[in-house]
Amino acid sequence: MKRILSIQSHVVFGCAGNSAAVFPMRRLGMEVWPINTVQFSNHTQYAQGWQGMAMPAGHISALIEGLGNIEVLSRCDAVLSGYLGSAEQGDEILTVVRAVKAANPNAIYFCDPVMGHPEKGCIVAPGVTRFLTEQALPVADIMAPNLLELETLCDTHLTDLAQTRAAAHRLLAQGVNMVLVKHLGRAAQDSGRFEMLLATPEGDYLIARPLYEFARQPVGVGDLISALMLANLQAGFDAVSAFERTNAAVDRVLKETWRANAYELQLIAAQGAFAEPVIQARAERLS
Repeated sequence: MKRILSIQSHVVFGCAGNSAAVFPMRRLGMEVWPINTVQFSNHTQYAQGWQGMAMPAGHISALIEGLGNIEVLSRCDAVLSGYLGSAEQGDEILTVVRAVKAANPNAIYFCDPVMGHPEKGCIVAPGVTRFLTEQALPVADIMAPNLLELETLCDTHLTDLAQTRAAAHRLLAQGVNMVLVKHLGRAAQDSGRFEMLLATPEGDYLIARPLYEFARQPVGVGDLISALMLANLQAGFDAVSAFERTNAAVDRVLKETWRANAYELQLIAAQGAFAEPVIQARAERLS
């Protein structure tokens, strides 16, 4: 059994951050240790607002100290980070990564660089983007940005697949072992499909799934993609197979959400696809 330390947001209602990631990873057979960077009543894109708080400075460090005291850090196989409540939490996460890798040199750090999109109502604290670009990037083994986050990480504007591949390889050249671009958006080859790119030193791969017409786009899809990709890798699947399985499972979740005319991801209804996805789309190796 693999063990994943997942450090990201938590919502009481709905599916975002750990609330979108923990159950699917457990359904895939992972032992997950969640640490919450914030606790909100609901995700921040509800027009009615939200209630809650970012965890105070020192909270993450204290929890890791507790795990160290009971001597379990050596059992941790991966650290996953997502939405941060403050830039200071980023410093604590890097301390966590160092502590875990010191205890288990084979452990990896999967960074989902959530930078926020104010136009969508997704807001991050000041300094978080700078932390991700300047401090997290050099340490991460795997990065999973969307197109806008990749643009920020590389300080460039991307309009097509070739540019996006080149940007992903800029991250690889800085020491990242794998880059998953979770949504190509305007850089997609087919604007009528949801496309993702996987870039590795061995090659680049493109995969797509259907786009569903929602009255309000569900939140937490990126969190789900990162969680499933990491869990599939930890389950022993190679990068391309993990990519295909992740795409298939996410498609099932979005299809169930669309069928239910729901705003929140229907993880329970689609849970069978986490462990046993029906793969209808294969990853295309790009020349």
